[in-house]
Formats: sequence, C-alpha cells, structure tokens
Amino acid sequence: MSLALSPQEQAIAAGQDGAGMAMRIVAESARLLGAPRLIPIASTHIDGALYHGDSGTLFAERLVEGGAKVVVRSTLNVGALDLMGCSRIRLEEPQRGMARRMMEAYRKLGCEQSWTCAPYQAGHRPAQGSDVAWGESNAVVFCNSVLGARTNRYGDFLDIACAITGRAPDYGLHRPDNRRARLVFDVSNLSPSFLASEIAWPVLGSLYGREVGYAIGVVTGVAGHPGEDALKAFGAAAASSGAVGLFHIAGVTPEAPDVETILAEPEPEAVIRVTPQMAAKARAGLSTAASAKTIDAVAIGSPHLSSVEFDSLERLIAGRRLAVPIYACTGRHALALLERDGGRKRLEARGVVIVTDTCVVVTPIMPDLGNGVLMTNSGKFAHYAPGNTGYSVLYASLADCVESAVLGRPVFTEIPA
Repeated sequence: MSLALSPQEQAIAAGQDGAGMAMRIVAESARLLGAPRLIPIASTHIDGALYHGDSGTLFAERLVEGGAKVVVRSTLNVGALDLMGCSRIRLEEPQRGMARRMMEAYRKLGCEQSWTCAPYQAGHRPAQGSDVAWGESNAVVFCNSVLGARTNRYGDFLDIACAITGRAPDYGLHRPDNRRARLVFDVSNLSPSFLASEIAWPVLGSLYGREVGYAIGVVTGVAGHPGEDALKAFGAAAASSGAVGLFHIAGVTPEAPDVETILAEPEPEAVIRVTPQMAAKARAGLSTAASAKTIDAVAIGSPHLSSVEFDSLERLIAGRRLAVPIYACTGRHALALLERDGGRKRLEARGVVIVTDTCVVVTPIMPDLGNGVLMTNSGKFAHYAPGNTGYSVLYASLADCVESAVLGRPVFTEIPA
C-alpha cells in the first residue's frame, strides 16, 4: 500500500526549511510502516529532548535554525538536567553544555517546559478517541489505556517531527480495530488484600509485560478502580518489561466496560491465569540484591511522583530523620504544589532529595559507589536501575522503602498474593 500525501503535505515536504525536514521524516516513517496516509493529531509528548549524544542536540538546533515551530500542544519528557536546581547533577562538560543546549532548542521550538514523564499529571490529558503522538513508554501506555486517546510508541525525533507537522502515520494503535484485546490476563486467583495493596501493581505490570510482549490484552478479576497512581505503576512496569503500548482492565479503563466489549473475537486467543506463585516469582524478580544487609539509597518517582504520593511520603516519614537519602523524582507541576504548602522544606529537612526535570536513572545524580544497593517501589526503576546506575535493586512498597531509609537496612512487609 503506497502512501498518499495531500497537496498541502506535499508542498510542506518540498520545502528546505525545518518544517519541510520534519514532514519528510514523518512521511518516510509512514512509508516504512506501510501507512496509507497521514492523520492530524491533537498533541504530542516529546521524549527526544533527553541528551544521549551530540547528534540529538545538533538535530534539534537544525530544526530551530530552519524556523520550525510545533503546531500542536507539545509537552516535554525529562531532560538530563535539573533546571529547577533541586538536585546536583554529576554530568560534566562538554556533555552538560550540550544537554543544556538541547533543552533550550526544544524550548525555542515552542514546546512546553514540563520536563516530566507524567504529563497526564500536569494537565496534559487528551480526550478519549483523539489521535496524538506521544513518546516515553509509560506516558504512551497511560495515554492509550487510562485516557483512551490513541497513540503509537513514538520514538525520539519522530515525535518532534510529528509536533512540527501536526501529522502522524495512520497505522497501529491509531486504528480502532488494532486496539481490541486478543488475550485475557486473569488475576481473580490473587487475594483481595494483595490486589488492594500498592505493591501489587508494579509486580503485576512487570509480569504482564513479560507475558504479553506487544500484544493487546484485557485484565480481568479486578474488583474496583485501583486509582490512577496504581494504573500508572502497572503501565510503566508493563512497558518496561514488555513492549506494551495499551492494556485494558475490564470495568476500569474507558474502552473496556466488560470483557465481551473489548475482545476482538468472541473467544480470546489465550487466557493467562495468574497464580499466587506467578505473582511471588514476579515480585522476587524485581530485586537483584536480595541478600543485602544494608542499603545506600532509596529512589522513587518513576514515573514522576504525584502530589498524592508526596502526601503519602511525608505521612510515612512522620518527622523522622532518614539514615540514607530518598531521591524523590517529580515534575515542576508537583513541585509547585509542594512548595506552596511548605512540603519541600519539611521533606528536605528529613533527608529527602527532590529531583525535578529529570530522574536518577537517566542522568548521574546518585553517588558512584560501584556496588551500591538501591531500594525502590517502582517497577520501572527496578528494571532499568541496575544497568543505568550500577546499583543493585531491592523492590518494596513505599512504606517499606521509608522504613528502610530511616533504619539504613532493608525492611520488608510480606503481603501474600
């Protein structure tokens, strides 16, 4: 199937300016994907502003030099620097300067200075059924699954090209038929107390991602809405352990009022019945330092902490002094609320290191210990931290993370699945 561009799209693609370059990138991507046309989009979330090398900075600056501007609302994922000055970044020159130039280039392109992996917490919530072009795996899966907007997993640089053109290839999860579930992920055999706990959702998300890969599934056996932070944690873990871009939960997510409505066929292609043993194995698999007697740090906020999660953190610390730091990664939207009520000062006085605009897994913030041990309640941190930071990981609930930070040693509360 050949790609057909409208006369307007052809005219833009023929230009030698930044918009022309962006349109050619989108069009060539569409051809490679087999898309028949481009479709208009309502917004973008840009993942390509995180510094991975000079080429990314030079690409963004070339777009700026060509006069390009985004034509739809475009929020920015995390960068490599904490521009709010909350935490100390150990990135040295010349990389530090190139990272700053990159962040500045995206500002000049007209993107919102959100610098968060959770734009949906910062007010960027496209309408159900609308087409968007989002990057950042957890943002993509939340956008598709919880908000019901339609996006594929847009990679770096294609995301900003879509933002500049206001177009995206018509393929994949933009098409309603491709959003229907093919398999069932049944958690009804797990205990209600486990499913009601915070610890369950990163565990189940990690298991879901490994089991389904990139397939579309529907989760059954969930009694009620677990809350957005739980869905955020599930989706982030699933998108880290697998290539999940969309999940459904029967009776919870907007496109799945029930199993029958969302299944592509009367019978699913497969039914994955999650047992307590499977959940326990998945939980154990999130830790790589199970025999550690002490910890060196706690990191939370991947995806970025919400205001509700900050309230929980402060309540759990309860005025105590931490023996090891808790690195709390968040966006400017949550920081503003935290500063308004004095929460930032109170938390920092206890030993919390607030990290904004970025996170400890994508840029060097935590000390380089060589063989440090990190505790986290994030399935995404647990997946990426060993390779990205050099720290071994212990996975636990937020409550256990706080108790461990106070004592300087691992504390675990068992909640049987």
